[in-house]
Amino acid sequence: MEKLDSTSELLQSRLSSLSFSSFPGVTSHQGDTAPPDRLQSTDLSTGSRLVDRQPEMESREEPSQTEKEPEQTRTSSSLSTSEVKAAEMPPLKPATTWTSAAMKELKAKLRAEKDAVVTVYRGDIMTVHVPTVPEAKKVCWEFATDGYDIGFGVYFDCSPVTSRSITVHVSESSDDEDEEDELEAPVSNGDVEKGSKSSRGGGSSSVAEILPVYRQDSHMAVCGGSHEFTGDGTYLLKFDNSYSLWRNKTLYYRVHYSA
Repeated sequence: MEKLDSTSELLQSRLSSLSFSSFPGVTSHQGDTAPPDRLQSTDLSTGSRLVDRQPEMESREEPSQTEKEPEQTRTSSSLSTSEVKAAEMPPLKPATTWTSAAMKELKAKLRAEKDAVVTVYRGDIMTVHVPTVPEAKKVCWEFATDGYDIGFGVYFDCSPVTSRSITVHVSESSDDEDEEDELEAPVSNGDVEKGSKSSRGGGSSSVAEILPVYRQDSHMAVCGGSHEFTGDGTYLLKFDNSYSLWRNKTLYYRVHYSA
């Protein structure tokens, strides 16, 4: 009996020394709460680091893209500007000019034509707009005046052609400019209008000079000339009487195309 009692006491002491965590499938309260705490803290710290880093990476990438866009814009704009300038200023060949003594024949012929004889009033500039046409290769002109000379010049406007019709425009210069030109004109043979030079041009970056405006002795001989097309555009034939304060000019002129 004593042996049985001692044996039972020994078993009880061993059982009391054992914990529930020693057996598989059995967990204590401490073992149940500790793992979630560790997992939760680990997930939050890792997630916060990932969230914080991602905007930093995006913020570093965005400026590099915005820096490249202005360079591309500047390059395209510079190319377009150079192309426009090249189109606005085509290489122009020199004009061919000549004079003829057949004034009576030309005037008699032009009197029978409509709008071939006009009056360019004192202080006025008459500009004949002659667009290029596909079926021709050059523009030609002839003119003469009664009694007195007149300024004449040829310019070329390379702006896009909107109409193929020949038109005439009359502009009026200021009185101050007319008086200044009249005073500066040299006197020759008693004619105060003899021998001056005018430098009026087209007044636009798209207009190129072919013949500057000079006072021509169109009352003494027929003045003529031609110019070969170098591209699509409009010729500006200027008959300049802006230097005259008192005299109107009777002008006989003809403009036509040639193949």
